[in-house]
Amino acid sequence: MKKCNFFPKFTVILTLVGLLNFGFSQKNELSIASGFNKNKDLILAQFDCKTDVDDLHAIAAFATTMADPKFSNIKYYAVAGTYGVQEGLYVPPNSLFKLAFGDRWADAHENLENAIRKVMQQIQPILANGGDIWIAEAGQSDFTANLVKAIESQIPNIAVDQRLHVVQHSNWNERSTAPGNLELVKQTTDYQKIPDGNVPNNGSPNFREDEFILAEQKIKNSKLLKIWQEADRLCTQFNGMEGRYDNEAISNGGVDFSDLAETCYILGLNKIKDSKEFFSRFLN
Repeated sequence: MKKCNFFPKFTVILTLVGLLNFGFSQKNELSIASGFNKNKDLILAQFDCKTDVDDLHAIAAFATTMADPKFSNIKYYAVAGTYGVQEGLYVPPNSLFKLAFGDRWADAHENLENAIRKVMQQIQPILANGGDIWIAEAGQSDFTANLVKAIESQIPNIAVDQRLHVVQHSNWNERSTAPGNLELVKQTTDYQKIPDGNVPNNGSPNFREDEFILAEQKIKNSKLLKIWQEADRLCTQFNGMEGRYDNEAISNGGVDFSDLAETCYILGLNKIKDSKEFFSRFLN
C-alpha cells in the first residue's frame, strides 16, 4: 500500500487566480434550498467507518465546515460506526472523533443501544422546540432505522416523515444497508437522494480527487490543523490494511471526503465545485 501523503501537500502553493471569490456571499450560503433552519434544526452526522478510510477525511471536513464563523452556531451531533451489512474490518476513528467533536458524538460500534440513547437525548429537545433533524448519512441507513424505531416508540406524536430528513448520496451505501432497514427509512422519513459526491459535474461537489492543489497557506487554526493531521495519520495506518478497502485516491496522496456532499446539500453549499474550492473557501 502506498503511504497516504495527503497532509504534506498543505505546503503546496496555489495560483492566485480565482481564490478570493467563488461567488459565495453570506446571503447565498445561508439561503438553504433544502429547508434547513439554522436556528432550530440539528444536523446528525453519521459515519459508518467501515471499511473505507474516506470517512476520516469526511469527519475532518465536517469539523472544518462547522468551525466556519457562518456555521459555528449550527446544532450538530455525530455518530461513529453507523455501518450496515458490508464485509470488512472497522476503521477505528475514536481519536479523531474526540479531537473533532469533543463530547458531541456517540459510538454505535462500541454500543449501539447506548448510541441510540445518547442521540435521542440530543434530538428530543430539538423536536420539542419545533426543530427538525437532518441526517447526513456518511454510510448506510441501518442506524437510522433503529433511530426511527426509537422515535416512534418514545415520542409517537412526532410526524417522522415531516421532521426527520435523511440525505443519502451513494448507491453503494444503499446496497450495503439491510433491505428491510432501507425500506423502513425510505417509507417513514423524508428520504432525499442526492447526486454522488465521488463524481464531478453532477450537481454535488466532487470531493474525491487523486490530485488537487491545496490552499496557499497552511492551516492557521490550531485545532483544525490537529484534526487534519490525525485524519492523515489514521488513513496512513488503516488504508488497505488487513483486507480493508484500499482507497486509491488517498493512497495516491489525494483526498476523499465525498460524504460531505450531504452536509453541503443541507447547508446550501452545492456551488462548491471540488476539493480545491472547499479548502480555499474554509481554510484560506
